[in-house]
Amino acid sequence: MNCKIINKAEEAMGLAVIIDVFRAFTLEPYVINNGASKLIPVGDIEIAKSFKEKDNKCILIGERNGIKLEGFDYGNSPSKIADVDFTGKTVVHTTSCGTQGIVRAVNAKEIITGSLVNAGAIVEYIKNKNIKDISLVALSRPGEDPFEEDLLCAEYLKAKLENKSTKLIEEQIKNLKNTRGKIFFDNNMQEHFPREDFELCIEFNKFDFILKANLKDDGIIEMKKIKMV
Repeated sequence: MNCKIINKAEEAMGLAVIIDVFRAFTLEPYVINNGASKLIPVGDIEIAKSFKEKDNKCILIGERNGIKLEGFDYGNSPSKIADVDFTGKTVVHTTSCGTQGIVRAVNAKEIITGSLVNAGAIVEYIKNKNIKDISLVALSRPGEDPFEEDLLCAEYLKAKLENKSTKLIEEQIKNLKNTRGKIFFDNNMQEHFPREDFELCIEFNKFDFILKANLKDDGIIEMKKIKMV
């Protein structure tokens, strides 16, 4: 198995696992689990708005720098949509990092999302399909190191795929509340980064399915739910 951790989606080959723990790919499984008929990740804000112009029943979810986008129905907070019924709805999602990674992974043969809430399903999917070439994409800002939570998730997945211990990694994930997760406990930031988000983002194996990017003939990407049995 060739399983590597990288931070540029453009360099991903084989199966690309685009990881965004805080918060895009923690949120997306909730959207699907809550009944959305279509989940469409896009990189550009104006493209997202164009879906709403064509169908005013379309739900827009998005952020830039963690802040909910003007005119959008929801920001990128999983706790604020966890109990929302999206049955039959088309949901369009754009974020600063996660959805950008999906759009940019142009060299990958297959793309799935990565987070802790379905980490077990991701590992099971890869093992069941006997996939040998895996790129674990821990995203980063240009010129910076990968986000700590995404790197830890990548290390966790890699260890699980290689049948190694994850005990230390799990302890580091819990400690995120003292590092990258501190923002969720800032009383001045609760509107945009509610503390409930942190607990949802570090919960392991909430969902038993993966989300796979499916490129349609019209160029639109839709996330497809694949349940593990």
